[in-house]
Amino acid sequence: MVYSPFDFNEAIGHRKEYIEDRLRDGSPVVGVHYSTGLLLLTIRKTQRKVFEIYDRLLYSAIGNQSDIEAIRIAAIDVAHKEGFDRSPDDVTAQRLVSFALSPPLKKLFGDQFNSPAIIRGIFGELGNTPEEDLFLVINYDGEFSQSNDFAVIAGTQEAEDRMSLWLMGISSQTTREQALDRAIKAWGAGAMESRRRQMKDDKDKHPLPELDETEQLTNYLREELKTSHVEVGVLERNSLRENKFRLMNDDDLRELLKEYS
Repeated sequence: MVYSPFDFNEAIGHRKEYIEDRLRDGSPVVGVHYSTGLLLLTIRKTQRKVFEIYDRLLYSAIGNQSDIEAIRIAAIDVAHKEGFDRSPDDVTAQRLVSFALSPPLKKLFGDQFNSPAIIRGIFGELGNTPEEDLFLVINYDGEFSQSNDFAVIAGTQEAEDRMSLWLMGISSQTTREQALDRAIKAWGAGAMESRRRQMKDDKDKHPLPELDETEQLTNYLREELKTSHVEVGVLERNSLRENKFRLMNDDDLRELLKEYS
C-alpha cells in the first residue's frame, strides 16, 4: 500500500489529537528557580512524580505512567554513561534532552506502526549561579523548549498559559518561600483551568463560582488537598550534603500549606 502525504498528515493529526486527549487530565507540574536553588512542584494522589536524574538534574512529567517511567530510566542511564565516559560536567539537561530523548520520541511519534509515547516532561538543571539555572520541557513529538526562571507542563495550552501568568516576575532574587507560594498557586490555576474546560458545557456542575480569582484558587486548593499530596523536589545550591536533591517533607511545607488547611 502506498501512502500519500495527505494520508500521513491525517494520521499524524489523529495521533496528536489522541495524545492530547490522554494528557488533558494530567496533574500539572511547576518548575521555579529561586535565589539558592530550583524546585519542581506538583500535587498527586498516588504515584510519586518528582525524581532525581543525576547530580543537579531533576525530572517530572504528565502522561502514561509507563512512558513517564521509561523516559526516567532512559535519562538516568544516559546521564550516568555520559558522566562515566566523559565527566559529570558533561551531563547537562540540554545534552540529555536534545541528543538522547528528543530523536527517539520524534521517531516514535511519526511511526504509524507503533504506539506513541503519551508524555510531556520537564527537566530542571541547577546552575552554579541562579542565572545559570535551566528548565527544559519536552513533548511527546520530540519538540522541546528552554527557559530559565520558570517552566510549566499541563494537559492543555490554556492551562499552561494561565499558570505562566502566576509566575511572571520570578527572578534570581526570589526566595524559596516566595517560589513555593507562587508555584502552588500556579498549579491551582492550571488545574482549575483544565477542570473549567472539562465542565464548560455543564453550568450546574461548574466547580468555580463567581468569586475573586484568588479566592477561587484558595478554595480549590483547599478542596484538592483534602485527598491529595503536595510533592516538591528541590535542588539546593548551598547544601552541605553531597547530594543537592531532596524531597521536601511535611515540616518544610507546613507554612506553605497553612493557608489551605
